[in-house]
Amino acid sequence: MPLQGLNSAAQKSLNQWHAMLETGDTTSLADITSLNAVFRSPAVFTPFAGKQAFVLIINSVIRIFEDFEYHRQFASSDGSSAILEFSARVGDKNLKGIDMIRFDDHGLIEEFEVMIRPANALALLAKRMGEEAGPALAEIRAMGG
Repeated sequence: MPLQGLNSAAQKSLNQWHAMLETGDTTSLADITSLNAVFRSPAVFTPFAGKQAFVLIINSVIRIFEDFEYHRQFASSDGSSAILEFSARVGDKNLKGIDMIRFDDHGLIEEFEVMIRPANALALLAKRMGEEAGPALAEIRAMGG
């Protein structure tokens, strides 16, 4: 379903994003991600930079989240950003959150920021992410990513 106000290049990537989450097949995630993508996590202060880190994070989160569902979505007035409201479960903790996605001029994901509540669900997600992707993310950061 098209998001009113989103530019066509961003809409194409957003459609692919939704299709990936519905099927669980993220093989084309890198195709809609900018080389300079920045991921801002609700669990750590310093953003993760680069396509490699972004793809690793998203693939890890998809494996951790259960009962993931988007509820509402909004576009920015300039047509380059989308905000997607979601709910999910991590273990026995239910959470709500938003994904704030900014697309570049080619419709590639350039910036992705997540906000999650409540704090106990975020803490459990951070713990599980550390177990799932922590060593690989540390290696990417050590390499300058």
